[in-house]
Amino acid sequence: MASRVVLPQRQRDGVAEIPKAKAPAGGIRKPLGDIGNVETIRGADGKAQQVNGISPHRPVTRGFCKQLLANAQANLENKNKSQFVVIDDGAAVPKKRISKPVQKKEVLKPKQVEVIDISPDTVEVKKEKPQKASRKKAPTLSAVLSARSKYACRSDDKPKKDPIVDIDGGDADNQLAAVEYVEDLYKYYKLAEKSSLIHDYMGSQQQINESHRMILVDWLIEVHSKFELAPETLYLTIHIVDRYLSTHIVPKRELQLLGMSSMLIASKYEEIWAPEVNDFVCISDRAYTREHILAMEKSILGKLGWTLTVPTPYVFLVRFIKAAVADKKMEHMVYFLAELGLMQYGMIMFSPSMLAASAVYAARCTLNKTPLWDETLKLHTGFCESQLIECAKQLVSFHSGAAEHNLRTVYRKYASHERSAIAYLSPAKSLLA
Repeated sequence: MASRVVLPQRQRDGVAEIPKAKAPAGGIRKPLGDIGNVETIRGADGKAQQVNGISPHRPVTRGFCKQLLANAQANLENKNKSQFVVIDDGAAVPKKRISKPVQKKEVLKPKQVEVIDISPDTVEVKKEKPQKASRKKAPTLSAVLSARSKYACRSDDKPKKDPIVDIDGGDADNQLAAVEYVEDLYKYYKLAEKSSLIHDYMGSQQQINESHRMILVDWLIEVHSKFELAPETLYLTIHIVDRYLSTHIVPKRELQLLGMSSMLIASKYEEIWAPEVNDFVCISDRAYTREHILAMEKSILGKLGWTLTVPTPYVFLVRFIKAAVADKKMEHMVYFLAELGLMQYGMIMFSPSMLAASAVYAARCTLNKTPLWDETLKLHTGFCESQLIECAKQLVSFHSGAAEHNLRTVYRKYASHERSAIAYLSPAKSLLA
């Protein structure tokens, strides 16, 4: 075992004395610093600084306690003064008790009503309408910019096109109108009319001329009215007559027979209750027998190859009148001009669609409709205004001479009040020049 070193003890007056530790070589040992839990704030020189005028190491004396108490009371008074307001009489009032004076709203009294006594029983009251101050709303910046943009983008050089009207919108629920197929149907009619056009046949006829044909058509229109047949029947009858004359030479004595048999065929094709053969025998004053009419009917169907489904002018008239959004007066005017065109042999040079479109255009000119031709009519007819001028001028010329013509069946028909008496109207002067 290691032995422990025992320091020698000196005795002084019989008491053992512990030897003192030697001082460090650097000099006298520094005293202990502040061992409290309060952090001392020191300056740049390392010495402790005063906080609120009090030294951190000052001993707590009576004077020091008085100073602390005075400082606390001064802080409390300053805090209380900030919460009170002094009024003129010297009284202090807390701020929260001061209330703002309530502003009274001005109540507008109703104006007195001036009463004028006229009699004991009646009193007239005169009320004055309150005049509202008119304030114009200032345009917003976005409105000004959009207006300027529209003005800058518009082109005054280009004419504005009329909007195209949906003429089939009102018939969407009508199954008989065939709205889904109507455009395709009329495209087919346009193609089919080219194959059914009638060429000039009058030169090949030996006993028939244009006047004979006009007399026959005038008589057929009268018979059509007596039998009260549908308009489709009349147009198909004239078409059958012209087609047969273009393929077969007919003597003059059989021309009326041709007309009756053609109307019989058209009636069977278009009418629900077609006239009987005996009706035609009677209306011809028995100039022809039943056998004559049936034999001519058989001959016509053989020459035409039983082809009766052809686009007549009436097929296009119905569509074009609808596109023109025509009233009854204009509708009667269109049919009047179209039937005047049926009587004239020279009109076979025009296609059925052009004859129908020209009748609509001439009717609009006669009734001073504006515009005379719009985008809707151009779309559905397929013709522009310049293409219809020639045919329309001829129709208007027939109108101007209808009253003085020897054959006035069409004129009398459309001079009735049932058809708006449109035959009495003056023809379009713009197309007569």
